[in-house]
Order: sequence, then C-alpha cells, then structure tokens
Amino acid sequence: MPDNRSIGREGMSPRRENICIDSYRILDSCKDKDCFEDTRVLLTDYGQEILEKSGSVRVTGTHVIWTDIVVDPVKFNRGFYQISIRYFTKITCEACVGLGKSQEIEGIAVNEKKVVLYGGEGNVNIFRSSELPGEFCTWGGGGETVSSSKPSVVVEVVDPIALSVKVKEKGSAPSLCCCCCAEEMPSCVVHSMNGNLCDPAGATRNLYVTLGFFSVIRLERPAQFLVSATEYAVPDKVCCKAEEEDPCAIFAKMSFPVNEFFSGGSNGGCGSCG
Repeated sequence: MPDNRSIGREGMSPRRENICIDSYRILDSCKDKDCFEDTRVLLTDYGQEILEKSGSVRVTGTHVIWTDIVVDPVKFNRGFYQISIRYFTKITCEACVGLGKSQEIEGIAVNEKKVVLYGGEGNVNIFRSSELPGEFCTWGGGGETVSSSKPSVVVEVVDPIALSVKVKEKGSAPSLCCCCCAEEMPSCVVHSMNGNLCDPAGATRNLYVTLGFFSVIRLERPAQFLVSATEYAVPDKVCCKAEEEDPCAIFAKMSFPVNEFFSGGSNGGCGSCG
C-alpha cells in the first residue's frame, strides 16, 4: 500500500497538525460462544407443507437476518446496563420427499441472550443538524436525536453453525423459545422469506435445530479525540481497466492444490500401516 501513494503534495513535505475528531469510545466489551439447543424453526406455508410429508431433513444454510437489541440500566449498580439481544436466523433446509427427490424449505429461528456490561454514565442528549425540511412553525431544518443518556450497543455475530436438526411430532417438544409468532416477526425478516411465515393449528410436525453462535458485544459512547494527522496523500497508482481473459489461461496459472489431497498425516499419506 505505501508503494501506491505519494507523500504529501508533489515536491513538498507532508504537513502535520493536531485535529479534533468525533468518534466512539468503547467502554466495555465481551466475546461469547452460545449453544441454543432445540430451537423451533417457524417455517413458511410451503415449507410446513413439505415437512408434513418429508422423510428426513438436513440444514444447508444459516444466516442472521436481523437482531433486536434492548438496553436497560441495571438497578442499584450505576453505570452498568443489561443488554437483551434477540437473533433472527434464516434457516435453509433440504427435505427428502421420497423417490430420491428433495425440496428446499425455509424458516426462521429466534434465539435470545442477555449480558451485562459497563457503559458509564451520561446525561446529555446529542443532536445533529439535518438536511431534511423542518415541520411547520420550526426554524431551520430541525434536528435528529443521535443518542441519549444510554450508550450504544454494537453486536458482531458470525452466521451460526447448525449442530443438529430434528423433526418432532407436535406436542412432543417445547414450543418456540421466544415469544415470537408469525404475526410478530419484524417486517425486514418477513420480506426476506420466499413465502409467508405460518404456524398452522392443523400442523402435526415441527422442525427444531441446535445452533452455535460466536459473537462480540460492546458498549460505546460518543467522544472527541485530539489526534496527530497528515494531509491526504494522492495515490501514484493509475486505475487499470479490467480486461477479459481466457478462463482456461487463468486456470493454467493456478498452482496445483497439493495440500488438499493429503489427509493431514505427517508422512504425507504414503507411509505403511502397522
């Protein structure tokens, strides 16, 4: 990267100065590894129909579509906050319907966890100017509330690992772990599905998955920092136009993946057994 940039203006040394920036300060953070066992998957109407007549089901994909985050101060422990996180995970499965045929079905699994982190104290409401026109009888463009006395929560989560999948007769297992039914799903979750989420009263079978989550959660507050900065350096590298190449010529330049053909043994797979 340094080879592609010129230092300062042409023929001049870079100018350094102290500048104030507005950013976020991380007050507390944690990492977690959660295993949610036997979480019910709320299927689409088509998926539920397939599940009723399928022989076996396997999970082919998981994707966290959205998270619902609630922050509440911990009573009698100033500066600490309880963070409630609800994960909405899209589950894609392959259901066997007989005669060697399979159908892809989709559903939503909802999991919830709570953590307590230190977020400090703040009594200032922060506003920023907005370019949108203000309401009647307002002066200027109005303002937008950015944050209140509560800190901001950032959740980083990897798409979960499907550890197991089960099909159980209705009534033989606990219901959905969270209080979310098809009508209470967020609109962004509903619109991501290829069909309507449903929970029909006449269904005889339910789908359950065990999911493993890796996550990092942190609490942040706005802060100003004085930093030493150098003026922007203009890149020396010239943008090149992408050119179409022969796919076989590109493949011929690739190295043979020798390591992929070894099982990991120290003798390279050529030793004798004994």
